[in-house]
Parts: sequence; C-alpha cells; structure tokens
Amino acid sequence: MPKIVNLADVSFDPVDDLDRAAPEGYGARFAAIGERLGTRMLGYSLVETEPGCRASPLHNHRCNEEMFLILDGEGILRIGSERHPVRTGDIIACPPGGPETAHQIENTSDRPLRYLAISTMAEPDVIDYPDSGKFLVKGHLPAGDGTRNESFRFIGRRETSLGYWDGES
Repeated sequence: MPKIVNLADVSFDPVDDLDRAAPEGYGARFAAIGERLGTRMLGYSLVETEPGCRASPLHNHRCNEEMFLILDGEGILRIGSERHPVRTGDIIACPPGGPETAHQIENTSDRPLRYLAISTMAEPDVIDYPDSGKFLVKGHLPAGDGTRNESFRFIGRRETSLGYWDGES
C-alpha cells in the first residue's frame, strides 16, 4: 500500500539550535517528509525560505545528488559562480561533485519561496562550503555488530587537518 503525504497537511519541524544560530540573510523552515513516507534511499523535505533569505550556505555534496522542485515563489539559484532565476514549476538538478556543482537558492521575492528538496541518502557524505573554506562529514556509523547506530558530524577546514601519525606513539 503506497504511503501518501499531502503538502497542505505538512507541519514544519521545530526550530533547533542550528536554526537559532543562523546569521542575517538566512531564514527557512523545514519539514522532513521522507520519514513520514517511510523512504530509505531518498530524502524528502519541504523548505520554505523567507523573503530575502537563503536556507543554507553555498555547498556541494561529494556523494549525494539533490533535486529541487520550486512549488511557489521565485528566486535566484547560484551554481558555482553563476546565477540563474528560478520560479514556480522549475526543477533543479544538483549532481554530486566539487565546487563547480556548489549550489544555493535565495528568495528574491517579497513572499515565501517554497520548494521540495529530494536527495539520495548515501552515507557518509562530505559537503564542501566554498565561500567559507569549510567541509562537513556526516552520516550514521554502525557499530559493526549491528547493535547501535551512531550519528557522526564533523566540520573543519583542510588547513587544520592533523597528520596521519599525529599523537601516535
């Protein structure tokens, strides 16, 4: 039996600490709907971005592919150094890759911009942030014996990387 979620019935997730710390120019609400659908290989989220704001920094995924379907509103899609107008009905593909695939959607209108974000869920994933020179490694790490599943999240910069033998004796 198929699982069906109507977007009109979706409520946005509570604000977490990550959302509270966002700098000026970022403002979005998220509703994780993939879990409600019971998906395992794809993630689905409804995103609503405030006027003049972005939901996330410019970023690219090394492992996962994303697709966005603009449901309502208009804005600018930034891919690498290029900018493209987007509007209701547009479908955006963001394949995995390096900084040339880095992407960000900005709401340039005076009303909320709503879009459906769909992505593959390969783990772990490495995400680069070209504007700030950061990277994020995230995923869930199985213990090896199948008894637990531990979340892993690390944000860093390449120039602060340790040597392989650092701290070993």
